[in-house]
Amino acid sequence: MISVKHLSKTFPDGTKALKDINVDIPDGDFIAIIGLSGAGKSTFLRCLNRLNTATEGQIMVNGQDVVALRGRGLQTYRRTVGFIFQQFNLVTRLSVIDNVLTGRLGYHPTWKGMLGLYSDKDKALAQTNIKKVGLEEKEFTRVDSLSGGQQQRVAIARAMTQEPKLILADEPMASLDPRLSDVILGLLKDYNEEKGVTVLVNIHVLELAKRYAKRVLAFNKGELVFDGPVSALDNALEEEIYSGSLEAL
Repeated sequence: MISVKHLSKTFPDGTKALKDINVDIPDGDFIAIIGLSGAGKSTFLRCLNRLNTATEGQIMVNGQDVVALRGRGLQTYRRTVGFIFQQFNLVTRLSVIDNVLTGRLGYHPTWKGMLGLYSDKDKALAQTNIKKVGLEEKEFTRVDSLSGGQQQRVAIARAMTQEPKLILADEPMASLDPRLSDVILGLLKDYNEEKGVTVLVNIHVLELAKRYAKRVLAFNKGELVFDGPVSALDNALEEEIYSGSLEAL
């Protein structure tokens, strides 16, 4: 599904966030991305959905060159990619159902979205996904009255309502306690298995990566330094990944 070749990203201030990344990701994988803060994990995800544009290299998704997309082509592509942010990225003054329905905006003209003119099918899909994340009793509750864990579940329901082919989650458990982190990853894993949707998750807790993913990508100073099964992560390798001293393997 995803083929990344010689991907590099340098920001205007000269920061080399990604350096010659090469990786292939089959359809339906559930992959954990690990590494120190600033290692390039978030930049990698943001290049995949074009929140950041690559400086060099190629990103192919289902045979489509993502780096070359512009205008309507880029809008159509982003409709197929659900992105879950660390800080939820919700409209807090709106209700749960209204936030989840924004996942359908890419399927309608802008003016319809601005007026909230969603179809009965859209509403039914949103309600189904709200139920999947266990918030059916909060459907008409304002988001700013919800807990952090509940808000992240709203964000997941919104991503599901896009009917994506790919979900990218950028440290979605960073502000949550361990119990809620398990809930969030469990929802993403269930959706991955039920729908066959490819999921990439930046995970800051290594034990959670081991529990939910079979394959791990590890970044260090902008380089992809490990790509392999969770079973290959022994204590020595983990220490090197998180020490900031690992050379690319």
